Amino acid sequence: MDRELVFQQVVAILKPFVKNQAAFAAVTGQTAILRDLKVNSARLVEVVLRIQERFGIQVTDDDADKLRTVGDTVALIERLKGPP
Repeated sequence: MDRELVFQQVVAILKPFVKNQAAFAAVTGQTAILRDLKVNSARLVEVVLRIQERFGIQVTDDDADKLRTVGDTVALIERLKGPP
């Protein structure tokens, strides 16, 4: 799966949960989901559920705990989806 497409889909999933719209407007792979975008931890659970549904993957609790940045999320999806 194309990395840019995964990135765009992750950003779309995050959009309804973002509190810091200025940071969201300039989102990159290094953007921190909790700190920069101000997505609270309870909402992050919903984000993970939507990612699982959208990409047809299972995210373990250990993997979910490692999702710090948008780039971390993209990398996890790529790893779990495997090669195209």
